[in-house]
Amino acid sequence: MKYLLALLGVLGLALSAPAQAQKWPERTVKLVVPYPAGGNVDGAARIIADRLQAAFGQPFVVENKAGAGGLVGSESVAKSEPDGYTLLLGANGPILFAPEMASRRAYEWRRDFVPITMVSLTPIVLQVNPSVAAKSVKELFELARREPGKLTMSSPGPGTTNHLLSEKIQGAMGLSWVTVQYKGNAPATSDLIAGHVNFNFDQVSVALPYIKDGKTRALAITGDKRAVWLPDVPTFKEAGFPEIDGATFTGLMAPAKTPPEIVARLNAELGKILSDPAVKSKFEALGAEARPMSAEAFRQYLEKEDATWIPLIRKTNIKAQ
Repeated sequence: MKYLLALLGVLGLALSAPAQAQKWPERTVKLVVPYPAGGNVDGAARIIADRLQAAFGQPFVVENKAGAGGLVGSESVAKSEPDGYTLLLGANGPILFAPEMASRRAYEWRRDFVPITMVSLTPIVLQVNPSVAAKSVKELFELARREPGKLTMSSPGPGTTNHLLSEKIQGAMGLSWVTVQYKGNAPATSDLIAGHVNFNFDQVSVALPYIKDGKTRALAITGDKRAVWLPDVPTFKEAGFPEIDGATFTGLMAPAKTPPEIVARLNAELGKILSDPAVKSKFEALGAEARPMSAEAFRQYLEKEDATWIPLIRKTNIKAQ
């Protein structure tokens, strides 16, 4: 009899799950951002939170939970109940890189999360201090080849997309320069502007004001097409280096075992939200492009990014500091 009761209990839970998913959301939904307030990821979260609240009729609240390169906030979501009420709005670092570089494996995106959709994509721009003689990517790389280890590049931290793109280029093209690590974009950019370092790779959202003011000079930008913010700056492909690519994404993730009905509803609604011209304009103001995707397309994107960058992290033995 007890086995029959247990079986009935399991069947009851299985039948109730779709019904609960259909009622979702019945209370506040948390969007955890594993960074401090004020950055691009936080900005993206606040744009979609307002629109999700309007669409679903329940509060969508942004909760900033920074620490350990995004591990603290991301791990809290991975360990939360998979009921659709705690979601992660993350980026390359917290989702892919940070667990690999940490002293312990706090989570693994394939095992512990369900991809919902990409939210935005921000290209990377190569910029130099105006005192650097190079006026193109080719000229800068020729300088690096003629005098290995002489040029200096500022990085906002080990294992950032900026740093990894630099390492990838050096390894693939047989180039060498000195990487100066900073704690964040602000000091890395300040030293570039001051001429203490020669160049860097940076998110266009961070670099744009300095490029427009003439404090730095942009040589090329990642992506398949020129950025609307810098129409005169060629892509790396146009500059003759189609193999150079990289970007910072933001994406929405749910804890593993979140009901697929909830994932599907969120994906469908965000597809509408991120296609709205008014929302796209808000992302452009952040220096990003709204990029809705199907859940499967986003998973495939993460697989590709994982295959590109994780082997590089292991090869170069990059560890969190």
